[in-house]
Amino acid sequence: MSEPSTDTAPPAPPVEWSIPRGLIVLLSLGAGVVTIGGLKAFSGIVGPVFLALMLTIAVQPIQSWARRKGWPAWLGMAAALVAVIAILFGIGGALALSAVQLASLLPEYADKLNELLDHGRNWLSDLGVSSDQIHKALSGIDLGKAASVIEELVGGVLGVFSNLFFVVALLLFMAVDGMTMDRRLSIVARERPAIAQALGNFVTGTRKYLIVSTVFGAIVAVIDGGALWLMGVPLPILWALLSFITNYIPNVGFVIGVIPPALLALLDSGPVLMIWVIVVYSVINFVIQSIIQPKFVGDAVGLGVTITFLSLVFWAWVIGALGALLAIPLTLLVKALLFDIDPTTRWADVLIGAPIDPKPTPQKKSGKPAEPETAVDKQ
Repeated sequence: MSEPSTDTAPPAPPVEWSIPRGLIVLLSLGAGVVTIGGLKAFSGIVGPVFLALMLTIAVQPIQSWARRKGWPAWLGMAAALVAVIAILFGIGGALALSAVQLASLLPEYADKLNELLDHGRNWLSDLGVSSDQIHKALSGIDLGKAASVIEELVGGVLGVFSNLFFVVALLLFMAVDGMTMDRRLSIVARERPAIAQALGNFVTGTRKYLIVSTVFGAIVAVIDGGALWLMGVPLPILWALLSFITNYIPNVGFVIGVIPPALLALLDSGPVLMIWVIVVYSVINFVIQSIIQPKFVGDAVGLGVTITFLSLVFWAWVIGALGALLAIPLTLLVKALLFDIDPTTRWADVLIGAPIDPKPTPQKKSGKPAEPETAVDKQ
């Protein structure tokens, strides 16, 4: 009787199956398009929700300070909530009051505008432009229409206050959750340290950005308002407040802030004062916002100049005017969720981040140059 054979067939090699890399890229792009479309469709909700989140992050140190002082958790939450509500209604009320003043002031310049239009027609006629072309070009300029637009803007500002109740409600709920957020994040840090690090980077970067933008915005507002007051431009407080708000808009906020006071200076005192307003604004804002501030913002958030400009265009298109104000924090959140959350993709920080200062290359004992340290290595 023969013995059974002990030889066994070798196991079959595992079947390797993977999605082609090109298909992964296409699927990712498709998912991105769907996500962007959803954000744009629900921009009326996404914008206020993220505004509430950003404000909660801004006032969270108040709760931490109250906890260190031994105050009850509810008292720190109440202090943070009162602070952020005061900021919201203070800025909103000042804007609404100033807009009403501007709407009542514009009709007084109707005759001045007609005079400027007559000079414009004569100048165009001297250049050989036909009267029909001049009429088509200037027929749409009407100060009464401008006043009605301002009134509509005032109504829009008052309408925003109804949305502010939604924002305040979100702030209340987020402040309540903030009382236990430290314990929650400590649990996340134990279970998923990469996620906790990514969220921590987002919170820290957002808070630094808000601090830097607020400080420089206050400096620009004081200088611009004082300069307009010395030059005799009407409503200098309104334009100073506008400079403060537009400072949160990267790259092009200065251009938005200079147009209204320059036009009002033209109507009030003529082209000479308008030119002075543009020159003074350009000097002040170019030095502060284009030379000094980007250095601090880049160090605070780790985003390059190109990325900040593209984020402004993108989020303004997706969410609207609120997206322009929240462009940098929104980009920081996307960066945290897509790149920082995965250690294998943090190399992208080198490409989208601020320029890295060159450092002397250290030498190893073997005499070979060591590899340069990058932002990814620091993480």
